[in-house]
Amino acid sequence: MLRSPTARVLDEGDEPAVHRLLATDPVAACVLAGRVELTGTAPVAVGAPLWGFGSGRSLEAVCLAGANLIPFAVPGAERAAAAAFAELARRAGRRCSTIVGPAASVAPLWDLLAPYWGPCRDHRARQPLLAIDGPPAIAPETRVRPVRTDELDILLPAAVAMFTEEIGVSPLRIDGGAGYRARLAELVRAGRSLAWIEDGQVVFKAEIGAVSRAACQVQGVWVAPQHRGAGIGAAGTAAVVEYARSTVAPVVSLYVNDFNATARAAYRRVGFREVGQFSSVLF
Repeated sequence: MLRSPTARVLDEGDEPAVHRLLATDPVAACVLAGRVELTGTAPVAVGAPLWGFGSGRSLEAVCLAGANLIPFAVPGAERAAAAAFAELARRAGRRCSTIVGPAASVAPLWDLLAPYWGPCRDHRARQPLLAIDGPPAIAPETRVRPVRTDELDILLPAAVAMFTEEIGVSPLRIDGGAGYRARLAELVRAGRSLAWIEDGQVVFKAEIGAVSRAACQVQGVWVAPQHRGAGIGAAGTAAVVEYARSTVAPVVSLYVNDFNATARAAYRRVGFREVGQFSSVLF
């Protein structure tokens, strides 16, 4: 008798299968691939349960159940994987602040979890996933550079403003912002926080929040309100693309809210193309 695929917590023996699965779409799987490349798949090393869906050691989907719940499935397996992951998630209870990932994987998972975890604070069902694998189409802003460690206190207010504007709540509401500051400091030390700082003020900033061997994902793009409308977002992002492609990964990606017409237009000018759809459920 054939056994139906089931979901389970993965271990170090599953690492080759996880790599094969995530390599089917390196841009969409960038966050997960970066985590696995850094830590492997042993439960203690990953720091959060990594669930897998499939038969034996063969995998059709995975889901990282950490601060964010991040599902990823091959086309055609999304609904079956969602049913299996939703069962594990219901048993564990909600510990995440966001469900985020490819829309085809997030949508069926949220459909099953909403009766138990809902209502959510916001559901962004369509977030175009964009990528660029060549030089930017416009001139980069030359004043954008990696942030120095002694500039963390200059960067932090801009990062808090970006987070609050984008997510709708302040990152300072939990532990006084200590965890958020620590994560930002980690990115600065790694050379993955870039900004244009003028007279002690941030004009533009962005972080390279996730990195795998194949791709990286830009997050937290922000322009100071008084400088908006002058093309700084596009030129600053072009600088980030140029830096990331030369020092981090060959493909640069990001995802954007479908209703943010200004940002989408800026990214098109830089040379990004749409390669998929993401979705986010915010609690």
